[in-house]
Amino acid sequence: MLGYITYFQVKKSQEVIRSPYNARQNSNEKQITRGKILDKNGNVLAKTDTASDGTQTRDYPYGNVFAHVVGYSAQGKSGIESLENTELMNSDENFLIKLKNQLQDKKNVGNTVITTLDADLQQAAYQALGDNRGAVVVMDPKTGKILAMVSKPDFDPNTVVADWDTLSSSGDSVLLNRATQGQYAPGSTFKVVTTLEYMRENPDYASYSYNCRGSIERDGIRIHCYNGHVHGQVDLQDSLAYSCNASFSNIGLSLDPSKFKNTAEDVLFDSKLPSDLPYSKSSFTLDSSAGNGTKMMTAMGQGETQVTPYHMALITAAIANDGTLMKPYLIDKVTNASGTVMKESKPEEYKELMTADEAGQLKAYMKSVVDYGTASVLSGQSYTAAGKTGTAEYSSDKEKDHSWFIGMSNVEDPELVVSIIIESSDGNAKAVNIAKEIFDSYYNQ
Repeated sequence: MLGYITYFQVKKSQEVIRSPYNARQNSNEKQITRGKILDKNGNVLAKTDTASDGTQTRDYPYGNVFAHVVGYSAQGKSGIESLENTELMNSDENFLIKLKNQLQDKKNVGNTVITTLDADLQQAAYQALGDNRGAVVVMDPKTGKILAMVSKPDFDPNTVVADWDTLSSSGDSVLLNRATQGQYAPGSTFKVVTTLEYMRENPDYASYSYNCRGSIERDGIRIHCYNGHVHGQVDLQDSLAYSCNASFSNIGLSLDPSKFKNTAEDVLFDSKLPSDLPYSKSSFTLDSSAGNGTKMMTAMGQGETQVTPYHMALITAAIANDGTLMKPYLIDKVTNASGTVMKESKPEEYKELMTADEAGQLKAYMKSVVDYGTASVLSGQSYTAAGKTGTAEYSSDKEKDHSWFIGMSNVEDPELVVSIIIESSDGNAKAVNIAKEIFDSYYNQ
């Protein structure tokens, strides 16, 4: 019993306190005005307005832009509103200020939560995603700070109560944060993981060579390159740059499924993810019983592999940061209403997902994707970029593919990492173009 009580206090108590189903969450509302949520530069993302009659309303100045990541505080709670509910409904003001408020029958003001989010980047990502369904995650790979997180379709947190019946019954899963909870086939973005496994199994990987004729066939299963393009003689770097399906299918046939699974687990598939927000676990199911068709499909990011945009951001961040994933976080600091810092987060290493040499090689290969490959729209800019495009089939209808992009800017000393998905892209809406808009906005400010 003592052991369980200790475990509960250390591990579970905050989870229970933050639960939107915990009726005690609102017990302080009579004494405390809910605190503010700010972006990294002090822009107000959520605040409580008090009318002359004492009625209080939660206000979200940016409307839909931060809907999923900041969340809402009515009809339950979500996002940062849920994550930091304890701080927002707790006042660490000076004792004399609290006493004065009590004597004047005034509410104390809850603590202020300052996030790592950047309102300018968030708006750039939101606008770039446009009317498309999908998600965007932007991170600082050197610190783990989450700078932007967008999910669409979205909603207005200012009108959650009025719109609740529609939102909660929507067939579009409007309330779902697709960035952390949407599960998708990774498409060709997964080729960076396949490349990593090939490098590990073949120390002479630089000598890899394959003659692409536009397709490959094994056991009656034919895999085509995009639009049947014939890439000719390619090495490993070219295979990634051109996103050659035939070459990666060939690579997949040569890999040891057990070792491949171990590498997938190294980059956090089938594993717990470091995340403050609720998330869906990614899955990699390849094993020794897999047939050649499954091996080929898995190597090119199709098959049964499932991943979230957030997870792909973590993998990309590790590549950008010499193989080490910094623990991602959303909350920079907590202050009292007067601005005194009560808590402050510091960057910390989470796990080495790969060696520095492996990360450096993958980064170089991903730069070739921009230099002369499928992401050449990012070449020749005021900044350098590296990345991987992806097209994930999820339907027999060839016009219903998801468009992916993972990448980084300022390649020699990466500043931003992005992970982007557009659901049901019509071919004109491409995730790499959204990345360009985000990078352009950041570097042209």
